[in-house]
Formats: sequence, structure tokens, C-alpha cells
Amino acid sequence: MRISLNWLQELVEIKLSHEELAETLTMAGFEVEDIEDRRTWANGVVVGKVLERQPHPNADKLSVCQVDIGAAETLNIVCGAANVRADIYVPVATTGTYLPNIDLKIKPAKLRGVPSQGMICSLKELGLTSDVDGIHIFTQENLALGSDVRPLLGLDDVILDVTATANRADALSMVGIAREVAALTGGKLNIPQPGEVTINQGGGNLGLSISETQACPAYFGTVIEQVTIAPSPAWLQQRLQAAGVRPINNVVDITNYVLFEWGQPLHAFDRDRLQAVAGNGNLNIGVRFAANGETLKTLDGQTRNLTAQNLLITANDKPVAIAGVMGGEETEVDAGTQNLVLEAALFDSVAIRRSSRSVGLRSESSGRYERGVNRAELEVACRRALSLLTELTGGVIIQQEIADTRPDPSTWTSSIGLRLDRLNQVLGPIDLGEETGELEEQDVERILTALGCQLTPTGDRSWTVSVPPYRYRDLEREIDLIEEVARLYGYDKFCDTLPQKAEAGYLPLDQELIRKLRAYFRAAGLTELIQYSLVKPGEDRQVVLSNPLFVEYSALRTDLMAGLIDAFQYNLEQGNGSLNGFEIGRIFSQGEDGLQEGEAIAGIMGGDRTLSKWTSSGREQPLTWYEAKGILDSVFRQLDLQVEYQPDCRDERLHPGRTASLWIGGNRLGIFGQLHPQIRREKGLPDSVYLFQLDTDVLLDALDRDESLVPVFHAYSTYPASDRDIAFFAPVKVTVAEIERAINKAGKGLLESVELFDEYRGEHVPTGQRSLAFRLVYRASDRTLTDTEVEPVHNKVREALVEKFGVSLRS
Repeated sequence: MRISLNWLQELVEIKLSHEELAETLTMAGFEVEDIEDRRTWANGVVVGKVLERQPHPNADKLSVCQVDIGAAETLNIVCGAANVRADIYVPVATTGTYLPNIDLKIKPAKLRGVPSQGMICSLKELGLTSDVDGIHIFTQENLALGSDVRPLLGLDDVILDVTATANRADALSMVGIAREVAALTGGKLNIPQPGEVTINQGGGNLGLSISETQACPAYFGTVIEQVTIAPSPAWLQQRLQAAGVRPINNVVDITNYVLFEWGQPLHAFDRDRLQAVAGNGNLNIGVRFAANGETLKTLDGQTRNLTAQNLLITANDKPVAIAGVMGGEETEVDAGTQNLVLEAALFDSVAIRRSSRSVGLRSESSGRYERGVNRAELEVACRRALSLLTELTGGVIIQQEIADTRPDPSTWTSSIGLRLDRLNQVLGPIDLGEETGELEEQDVERILTALGCQLTPTGDRSWTVSVPPYRYRDLEREIDLIEEVARLYGYDKFCDTLPQKAEAGYLPLDQELIRKLRAYFRAAGLTELIQYSLVKPGEDRQVVLSNPLFVEYSALRTDLMAGLIDAFQYNLEQGNGSLNGFEIGRIFSQGEDGLQEGEAIAGIMGGDRTLSKWTSSGREQPLTWYEAKGILDSVFRQLDLQVEYQPDCRDERLHPGRTASLWIGGNRLGIFGQLHPQIRREKGLPDSVYLFQLDTDVLLDALDRDESLVPVFHAYSTYPASDRDIAFFAPVKVTVAEIERAINKAGKGLLESVELFDEYRGEHVPTGQRSLAFRLVYRASDRTLTDTEVEPVHNKVREALVEKFGVSLRS
């Protein structure tokens, strides 16, 4: 917001220079982005009077003027403006004057052979906007010749471009900034309080029908007749120009002036045009949401297609304005307007924000309504506008209708408890020069009282603080009051202390283990993938979003494997070959106990993993089930985990005969298997595609063991091993994992390792059985084993297998 210091000085006593004030506001949280010193724009420009104007002897479009600037001699000035004439007062840039807006320094010169001793200026050359094509002519009479033009043009001013934070809706007005300056500098406030306006009841036909009282809690409609539309007085135009707004006419300028002064948006309708839109009979102003398909041509000349999100002002239910955003062109005030309806209203910030976004239109009004307009000063702003309208337009107020559903005014001021001990605990010590201290009670009371708060002591260094109505949106909790104290006391006055001894940072154990997992999977040749957590709906136990952006992304994924299958297919279709990757991510489900969330690790492998076909003579070498399982096992070995594989056929996406569930210490870790042939054919994938998904929590629990986190050195044997092979027919239903457990248990002490190296099914193997061959390695740490020591243990293993599983020994 652009702040005119001339205007601000009428509202508050300013004790600082403009540079100091800008620094003070910035340190208090109001960033001053630019300082526009208008006094430099016309430094050296004075009031002059054109005594005589003659045509230039050598140029048709130039004039030679004799100009009196109150000096001993008149100036001979060559001027090219078409509107120059004798007996007018004009701004004259004298010799030596620098005009920064056109980057020109005035020097004595000859124009087409005629000497010129200065320049008669236009407003544009002085940095001001103007609709006049030519020099500026003062309308005042009997001006002091040679006097400074800056007070006449509003150029004796400094403009601060101030940006307020989103929570400070009160700072979007001159009154709000004046209150802030008074609190920061101790200056005396002088905020205008308009008196009561006279309403000459003249039988007006205005009525109000507010159907959306939540979106519009208060609406004041005032009928003003016999207004005269004319340009605004110079002081009003100058203030609007300083605020960055182009003056239009006295009525529109007054509504804009009150907007900047009090932060209360207003809108003036042409009453006769409103009546024409409404039709004959009474004029009923309403507030409602638009129906789909309605349109409105706004003041900017564009026709807006309205939706149910647009809050409308209506005349007998016909749209005439987008509430809080912009009025309609059909009812605008123009040079022929004689009667007005002035709107002063409160609108809900959410409703205005949605309405503004839906039509892609933001205005000074909508920006203030979105942040929140002070509900306690609606009447004050309305009276201020009405008093200016009657004064500057000659209008007569004949009717005022009010629809007010605001809560009781006693509820507009909130009370918050504030503790001095808590305040000092949060803010820390203050710098008192050679020593430090803390804020005292008088400091807190002085600062908060300056902000307009009322403090009631409650004992034990604490208060009950009553917040003024204009700060109700941002002062809600004790911490808000503490921030205000720090802001006004000065952030730079608090001590900046660092911890005496910094500690080294570290990662939590689960994050450290997850990083290891990522590294091990990458080392195994898998690429890490990241996919959306949002998927298509339709699966069981899915969590479905109530407000999705797209239907394709309207549910949360229940596992990771479905996304990996789609990613594999996409890579093939793009010509990138088979995908070998893994993903660590969150999964969600709808359970009996409500929504459930967990983390999983999943991967997909398949196709030919070799980079070159040289060794295979150009033939594909698809990944086998055991090779895929080996990739997963290599990660488990690096993690020092003993994982068991058990047959499983519960997941319909996986091959029922080539799928295993994974277990650690009796806890289900996850699943591993080959993709089901039917899905493979539907998606056009290779024969050998394998998937796994692991429960991250189970995996981390298994890794959270002292022996895993801190490896213990085990001495290795320097003596040779003695190996034995054992082969037998075993029932197919007996798993290798069960057999290995039995062998390890029977050979405990001397048995070092067990490895399956052969499986055979076919001729000479009994039905329902398979031939398995294991290699058993025996070793002692303190001696070389003899056959007499190994054989008893080996026979014990053979007997255990026969007894427990009924195997038929072949060797």
C-alpha cells in the first residue's frame, strides 16, 4: 500500500524523518519496499504567468512567450504546446532545474534561432498523470509569482510503499498505519470521527433482502438524491494519485478515498439505472449466490460467466455487481448521474476469495475483504463517505436501510491471558549495554496499551488483555501478544545467544537403516523408483478422497506392487527395456480400526539383465526364479538376516506355484513371486517378471538388535573342513527350509554350513516326492576332524531326517 506522509501527518504526529520512519516500519514487520520522494520531481519549478504569446518566426508549431516569474526581468521561453496563451498561470522550470522524470536539465538554448530561458511544464513532465495534452494551467487565481509549485500539485510529499503481512488486515488503511506509527513512535493520534449525518426522509422505495446472512452479515444501503457529478477538489485528487489511483469523479473518488482511509470498501450505484434494471415498483437490493449460467458485464468492460461460487448484489433479483469484487457496468456512476445508492457492507472473507478466483478478478476491495474488514467501524466509514458526498456533491440523503446480523458488539473484543514469566521465557533476555535483563511489567503495559489493548492485572505478574476490535483477526492467543511485545520493543534489542556447546547431529536409527536398505538394493542392481501415492479407485479397503483433483488420482494406494507393474509396462512401451527397480513408500488401507498407514519396500525384476548379447549369440537370457530370489537374498545377507521362504498362493497377481511368503523369526516379512501368466499376457510383459513386497516395520524390528547394529567378531578356524553329501527322496510338501532346520539342529556343534545343490523330479523318483542333495560342511575350531568324529554326527543327521520327514536315503 502506498502511504502519503502528508496524509499520514493529518492522522498521527510524525516525529521521525521519512528514512527513519521507513526503517522503523520495516523493523516492526511492515516492509517498506520503496521510498518515492516527490519533492525532487519539481525542485526549481515555480509559478509563472504568461504575459504575451507570439508565433515563432521560423516554426509554425512553436510559440514565443513572455513569462513573468516574479523576477526583475521577464523570461523569453519558446513553447511547443498548443494550449499556451496569454494571461494564464503555469509551472515554469527555470534555468538549472533538473527534471528527473524526463531526465532533463534546463539550460539556456536557442530554438530555431530564438533564445529560450526555461521551460513551461506539463504534468507528465513533472511525473504526474494527466489527460490534458499540453502544458498545465493552474485554475487558481492571483497566485504568487515565483512561488514553489510543489504544494499546489501535491509534490511536497513523500510516498512509502509499504507491504503488510497477510495477518494484518488492519494495516491496509491510512488509519491502520497511523495507529501503528503511534504505537511505534509515541506520536499522538488524530483520527477523524465523522458526526451523525442528517437523513431527510423523503419516501424512498429502497428495500433490502439479504438471503445469505453468513456471507453478508451487514449491509447498509443509503439513497442520496440531487447529486452533482463533477471533478473532485484538488486535495482529494492528489491524495488518490499518491495512493496510486486515477481520479474519476467526485462520487467514485469519495468511495476510493474512504477505502484507503478506513479500509472499508464502498460502492456507489446510479439509483435510476438500478431502477431501470429492477423494473417498475420498489427497488429491492439483495445478496445471493449466482446460479450457473448467469452473466454480468463488470466495470472493466468484460462479460463474466458466473458460477455458484460468486456472491452477487442484485436489484429485484437481477445481478448488478459481484459482491466485494467489482460493480456492474450497467449501473455505474457517470456524468449524467443525479441519484445514488451507496453500499457499505461486510462480506465473508472466504466467500469473496472464492468468488474473486472463480472469475479471475482481484480488486482493491476484494483484497481487503479477503483479509478481513473491521466489522466495528463499518458505520464510521459509512458516515465518513456520506458526509463527504453531501459536502462535495450537494446530495441529499433521503433514506437508509440496514440489514445487520452481526453478533452483539460486546463479543467483538476478545480477552487473552498474558503471563510475564512466559513472555520472558519465550523472548529471552534483553541487551542493557554491559549487562542483560528482562522485560518488566511497565514495558509490557506501555507497549500493549499503545496498540489499543486494555490490560487488567490478575496478580502474580499476569494480565487479562482485551484486544481492540480492529485486531480481532490476528491477536487470538497469548503467543500473539508476546510477538507484539517483541515487535514493538524491537527485535534488535534482544540478546542473540547460541548454545555454549554444539552437539554433533545424527540420524534416528530407522532413517539410518532405511538408508542402508536403499544402498544395498542399489548395489544389487535395482534402480530406486518414486511414484504417486494416489491411484485409481476400485480396490478393496481403499481410502478414497472426498475432494480429488482428478478421478484417476482419487484413492490412496494399498500396496506398491500395482504401481511397479504399470511402471514396468510403461518402460517397455517407451522402448527402454525391462525395468529392474525398487520403491520405498507409504501404503494406506481401510481397516476395522479405521484408517491405517504403513511403509513398505517393493521391487520388480525381469527380462534379460545383461547389457550385451555377445556371450549369448544375440539370444535373450531371461531372469530365472532363483536368480531373482538371489538378488533378494544378497540384500538379506548384507543385513545379516535369516529369512525363510514358505509356499504361498494368496496373491492373485502372482503365479500360484512360484510364490513364497517371507518370514523372520515367526513374523511375516512379505511376499516374493513370479507375475501371474494371465496378467503378463494382458500387459505384454516378458515371461520372467518377479515381484516382492516387504513390511518395513517388521524388517526394521528384525534389524534393531544389538548383534546387527554392533557386529561382534567371531574367530575363524584355521583347520580344514570335512564335507559330506547326503541325498534322499523327500515328500514334495516338505520344504527345504524345514529340512535345513532339522539338519542344523541335529549337527549342532560340528556342522558349519548346509547347502542344497541338486533337485530332481522325474524318472525313477517316486510319485509325490523329489530327490534332494545337500552338502554338509563340518569343521572344528581347535583341531582337524577325523572320520571317527564326523561319521557319528553325520549319521545322527541321517536318522533325524528319516525320523522326522520319512525320507528315503540314497547315499
